[in-house]
Amino acid sequence: MKGPIATGNTAEIYLNDAGHAVKVYKEGFPADEALKEAEKQRYIHFLGIPVPEVLELTTFNGRQALVMEYIEGDTLGDLVMKDRTLLQDYLASSVEIQMMIHEKEAPGLEPMRDKLIRQLHDVQSISSKVKEGLLKQVNQVSGDNLCHGDFHLFNLVRTEDGIRVIDWVDASSGDIRADVVRSYLLYSGFDQELAGQYLSLYCEKSGLEREEVLQWGPVIAGARLSENVPGEDAERLLEIVRQGVNGRIAK
Repeated sequence: MKGPIATGNTAEIYLNDAGHAVKVYKEGFPADEALKEAEKQRYIHFLGIPVPEVLELTTFNGRQALVMEYIEGDTLGDLVMKDRTLLQDYLASSVEIQMMIHEKEAPGLEPMRDKLIRQLHDVQSISSKVKEGLLKQVNQVSGDNLCHGDFHLFNLVRTEDGIRVIDWVDASSGDIRADVVRSYLLYSGFDQELAGQYLSLYCEKSGLEREEVLQWGPVIAGARLSENVPGEDAERLLEIVRQGVNGRIAK
């Protein structure tokens, strides 16, 4: 295989001679990471979500790898970056897709509550008292709806057959409000105007109230801190946590 066609925080993506995408995990991950992601993606495919088909597990240069159907096309995020006039239409389409995802029940996935508890316990930058308050709120997580965990325009690929949803490594079964605020936080770290438009659209189409979504901001911001994402503004996330602890939900 030639050099990677994409590089992320957890893996590199290659295109093999058969025309399949090969996700090669970086060193340091548990030995069953590829297996877990394969099982998760197969389950989500079974639920009827348009995701890449998992083909096989393998290794590449001693690292675990996942071979998947290659989805050819441009992400909606890349298309919007090239032409901002496309934003409203693509954002509306993305919200409809996310609502379709949220309608699915996914009891076979890791519960969001368990995932958030694990992430918050791993965070070193917030005090025990603050962490205790966030963990109490996590106990209020309800539902077993399918949540993508990293839903945004750059994980939606426009193909000849429609839009496909990629990158399900953070998917869980849980509360759609927390999943929506996760998307909102991801957008707001990139473009505040875009974040506001996204949240308004989702609430308008779904009937959710803005406040009931934003109340999950501190918990999701706190959990995000555990990921140590390069380039992430950790101070921004900490401020959202502080505002929540002080009873002032970020808006």
